[in-house]
Amino acid sequence: MIELTINNIKVQAEENMTILDAAKSVGIHIPTLCHMKDLFPTGACRICVVEVDGMKGLIPSCSYPVAEGMEIKTNSTRVKNARKTIVELLVENHPQDCLICVRNGNCELQNLAKKYSLREHRYIGEKKNHAIDISSSSMERDPAKCILCGRCVRTCNEIQKVGAIDFTNRGFRTNVTTPYNKGLNVSDCILCGQCILVCPTAALRERSSTKEVMNAISNKNKFVVAQIAPAVRATIGEEYNLPLGSNVTGQLVTGLRRLGFKRVFDTNFSADLTIMEEASELADRIINKKVLPMFTSCCPGWVKYLEHNHPEMIDNLSTCKSPHEMEGAVLKSYYAKKMGIDPKDMYVVSIMPCTVKKFESARPELNYNKIQDVDAVLTTRELVRLFNMMGIDFDDLPEDEFDNPLGESSGAAVIFGTSGGVMEAALRTAYFNITGKELEKLEFYDIRGLEGIKKSIIHIGEMELNVAVVNGIGNVEQMISEIKEGKIKYHFIEVMACPGGCINGGGQPIHQKPEKVKKRIQALYEIDQKMSNRKSYNNVSIQNIYKEFLIEPNSHIAHNILHTSYTDRRKLIK
Repeated sequence: MIELTINNIKVQAEENMTILDAAKSVGIHIPTLCHMKDLFPTGACRICVVEVDGMKGLIPSCSYPVAEGMEIKTNSTRVKNARKTIVELLVENHPQDCLICVRNGNCELQNLAKKYSLREHRYIGEKKNHAIDISSSSMERDPAKCILCGRCVRTCNEIQKVGAIDFTNRGFRTNVTTPYNKGLNVSDCILCGQCILVCPTAALRERSSTKEVMNAISNKNKFVVAQIAPAVRATIGEEYNLPLGSNVTGQLVTGLRRLGFKRVFDTNFSADLTIMEEASELADRIINKKVLPMFTSCCPGWVKYLEHNHPEMIDNLSTCKSPHEMEGAVLKSYYAKKMGIDPKDMYVVSIMPCTVKKFESARPELNYNKIQDVDAVLTTRELVRLFNMMGIDFDDLPEDEFDNPLGESSGAAVIFGTSGGVMEAALRTAYFNITGKELEKLEFYDIRGLEGIKKSIIHIGEMELNVAVVNGIGNVEQMISEIKEGKIKYHFIEVMACPGGCINGGGQPIHQKPEKVKKRIQALYEIDQKMSNRKSYNNVSIQNIYKEFLIEPNSHIAHNILHTSYTDRRKLIK
């Protein structure tokens, strides 16, 4: 251990620990902008500078290791003046539009300006002038609001390993952009939105659909319905200062009805439907010796990644649509017919934890009868803005229940929102389909958790299944290499683009605390644990829809409505 002094407090720190971490260990906060936990420090922004006795210049605490006997001041006049100057320079090169900015009240630059009492403009000069990239249906990129902290670049390159954005030019002309400064829509970006979660300002943000949704609700000729993803109910409470992982499903249903939605359904219903189709498809591939391993197709970011980078493996993707697309297709076919509604007059809105779902909903491959399955996607953040705009006080909302028959669901559907959940839900049903017996122990702990790649051998009757779960798109190349080298003959692989799964999707409340993700995940498993039905095949509404409409899983009708195809996106870009 190393002994040092920080702000006259004796501190014991481990060898190779940074000054920033040593200060944090005793409750001393040092502001940062470029720092990212668990990534090699860059010391680029200099907001975290501290004063060390005996050293001439100020030291970046995020990248400087502690040493025996150090005497450090984190809030001396010299340090505060340096930080204030850095913040002032960032503010002067920033658009002065805080009141109309989507990150107003949740902006790290704004917080620093407040912290260091910026009350006047002391530096006047030329500002960056960049056009906003609105080429994507999911995300917007505003380089004028970029403060060059590099967190989005590091997330895309080091965590997600997509490499869609990077620094270009030098000095005042430095910019974060795509290759050749092209739009996000023609880049390798998979629109996962993880860069949005780490951006301290609004340089990266989702493409808002709130205006279109409210216009639809106001249109008397439209039958507007909403569906809620499992991950949203465990996270939206954070925006209202509720305990982490609070399950606010009932309040969400009430809030959506008060917004003007005529029906509110649960995407968990179609998660159960997805499992029925996916489990049947997997069994068909194994029995009839078709293409293996089968990849899950619930995550549109992962699907887009494969289409861009490994189109030769498209046949490995399950042909199942994602749950919210299945829900939209069933609503505009089965439900519309039962209710006597023209599908063209039905407007389906998905409340999702995800940004790339916006891109997915616009894909022509997903249209059934030349009608878009889902008309609009709202992220968790957008829904909060709508509640605020319409004067809905979420804290005081009573609980209500989903509309049926597309509102019933199982515990298996709930855990779709976390890494490993789709696999676990599928295995519960696959076991029953193959053996005809109920699985006694429903939990598959080997594929739970936040490890990058989780593997397991599952015994179902006499069959031995090799399965794997890829947590975060940054880990997928390792798995693909193993498949191509033939190291392990996998049968079934789940891939989620966002680390942690949808619970940490790019459309979720913005945070910088890893422990939040664990609490959110725990909340979903607790919901599953408390459900009276925890298996998709026991969902009575699912059983009825097959009897009345779809005949059986993987049937011709089911394929027409619930399945899709994929595209080699490299050919589209050319």
